[in-house]
Amino acid sequence: MDCKTGTKNIIAQIVELLSSLDEEQYARPLPIYNGSSLGQHFRHIFDFYQCLINDVSRGTIDYARRARDPRIEQHPGYARDAFLRAAEVIDGFEELASLEVLADFSSDSTDSRPLLKSTVGRELMFAHDHAVHHIAIIKIGFQQAFPEIPIALEVGVAPSTIKYRTGQVSSDQ
Repeated sequence: MDCKTGTKNIIAQIVELLSSLDEEQYARPLPIYNGSSLGQHFRHIFDFYQCLINDVSRGTIDYARRARDPRIEQHPGYARDAFLRAAEVIDGFEELASLEVLADFSSDSTDSRPLLKSTVGRELMFAHDHAVHHIAIIKIGFQQAFPEIPIALEVGVAPSTIKYRTGQVSSDQ
């Protein structure tokens, strides 16, 4: 499976989760998140894909320059449509194209930020892995606040973990 297909798969998981929530549930501050909402977590995932989409044409990705669109964290239908549009744009990317990523390791705005070599495929892999991590956090919110909404066991679990659990990956790989 290539990076674009992996992106489509993770966005399909996101779209399914988004489709199971109404606006009140989506935007409700949850104690388990210290007052953050499910919508804020979905928006955070989207921000990384949006940075990649916005910056790929200039060849330098800056994940610190996230838009943080409040509509994505307030309206699950709007978020669903935004993720689906992102998947369409990403489908046109060339995975082997070279990129640079402006790293950000400090909260001090005067610290230098190294420029690292990458590819579109590598950054799609990063965004995918980042999404899996946040979907796992989102899943915890669902289980605590909305236990009546069923979520498949594999949602929010890395493909390598699923393979390991089913015995498809040997321990020496």
